[in-house]
Amino acid sequence: MVDIGPGSPVGVEFGYGTKFPAKYQKALYICDWTFGTMYAIHISPMGSSYKAVKEEFVSRTPLPLTDVVVGKDGALYFSIGGRGAQSELFRVTYVGKDSTAPAELQDKEGAKERETRRKLEAFHNPSKVSADQLQFILSYLGNEDRFIRYAARVALEHQDPKSWQDKVLSENSPEALIQGIVALARQADKSLQAQALKALDKLEFSSLSENQKLEVVRAYQLLFIRMGEPDKDVSAKLASKLDSFFPSNDERLNRDLGDLLVYLKSSTIAGKITQLLMQPSKPVEGKEMEELLLRNRGYGGSISKMLSNFPDLQKNYYLYSLRNLKENWNIDQRKMYFTALNDARTKSGGASYQGFLNNIEKEAFDNATGVDRLAIEALGLKKPYKAPVLPKATGPGREYKLAELVQLADGKLVKRDFKNGQKMYAASRCVVCHRYNGEGGATGPDLSQVAGRFSLKDLCESIVEPNKVISDQYKASIIETKSGKFITGKVVSENAESIIVVTDPEDSSKVQDLKKKDVESVKVSPVSLMPQDLLKTLNENEVLDLLAYLLSRGDPSHAMFKK
Repeated sequence: MVDIGPGSPVGVEFGYGTKFPAKYQKALYICDWTFGTMYAIHISPMGSSYKAVKEEFVSRTPLPLTDVVVGKDGALYFSIGGRGAQSELFRVTYVGKDSTAPAELQDKEGAKERETRRKLEAFHNPSKVSADQLQFILSYLGNEDRFIRYAARVALEHQDPKSWQDKVLSENSPEALIQGIVALARQADKSLQAQALKALDKLEFSSLSENQKLEVVRAYQLLFIRMGEPDKDVSAKLASKLDSFFPSNDERLNRDLGDLLVYLKSSTIAGKITQLLMQPSKPVEGKEMEELLLRNRGYGGSISKMLSNFPDLQKNYYLYSLRNLKENWNIDQRKMYFTALNDARTKSGGASYQGFLNNIEKEAFDNATGVDRLAIEALGLKKPYKAPVLPKATGPGREYKLAELVQLADGKLVKRDFKNGQKMYAASRCVVCHRYNGEGGATGPDLSQVAGRFSLKDLCESIVEPNKVISDQYKASIIETKSGKFITGKVVSENAESIIVVTDPEDSSKVQDLKKKDVESVKVSPVSLMPQDLLKTLNENEVLDLLAYLLSRGDPSHAMFKK
């Protein structure tokens, strides 16, 4: 029996020694405990390796298979049970007219290819090879058999890159070049990244096969994973080269190329993927259909109901991939993204499914700009942050002027109390409007990196004199309607017909949707949405702990908290 982790155990056995027809003597038998099925896997040569076809061999509901073995009598024995189920032992024999004489187990087809692969695999060790042996390895790097190519690449990776990197970089064969670049990414010095990118740039992407396109994309990914992020100009040039190939007719390529374009900060990828997210889902078929049929067996459910509620796996991958894009969005694309994410929540995808979607939503929201986060909440695409019951400051507090606050903090942000600073962040209501390390409201700027933008004086000024400098992104507007009504708030969405305004800086769900035909004027407010006197309830020690907390980037091990 094979234990494959926290899921179900799997019993595996070849049919060698069974008194079965030859096809079944050569089969691999796999037990599926969850779905009560034993499969016979029929293997046949394919180049230097093999291909397999699955056959449902034994099934019943329930049939919690645990293990399988060939008996000395030529029968196949399997057991069931586990997790409180009744244990039983079954015997499978063959009744029929086909011969059960011992089968020839040695496959002659593909023998030459397998021999070549094994010769290459003999070099999968750190022993230095001769010049002729190195040339032998290189000669198979572009072989049409992917397993031989793999064996050659791994053999190459066991040799000093300096002995083969120039040969790889000058390769004219697309397949050999791609495999060689992968080897370079895995083993060569990071300084070779520019040369590797230049070599890949020689390939005419449109002329490659679908598999080669996929391999090139993965080679680029590996170069960046292993050798580091390219500079802005290199990223932009590569994104420009690959943008026109997304989307393609190959879903595999779309997944990997989409990931790469997100990484390269493509200016078009958000628009392209969100359009794909809005398209009708494809009908469930192939492997997805098999999975549904297996899942539905014996449970009395409606397969038509399951089909209508099955997640669109390609769309879910796009949601997962696009969560990492921080730039080059507009609010309409954000709307489409979070609408598709909310639609995915209506599907049934297993015990962990909603948790995965929660993680995708959190990361996508964290990676959005502060203004977009506010719009996402205001438009009802995500539940707005609701602060818990806020703690009270000990006090007694007082009014703090800028000069005295700076003087108070100067040289005194040492031996501070991190937990009390965190508490004062909530007590002074900062948490209601501002995110800090992923938590908090979205109506004000994210303060996670405030220490990188503000000096102590600047931070103090922004707290006690919020109207002095107001960020363009967070300026409020004063809107006068034709009926003479005045509305003050933050405009989060605007089109040719309407304006959506958040009217309460402490609650992003409080919005007004105004028709433009009813609006007389829109002016920028000289007054910040941030209220004054936020420190008025805090005593001096509480103020100092709060300032230290903000300037520490939320790090309790920061020097300001050392005792």
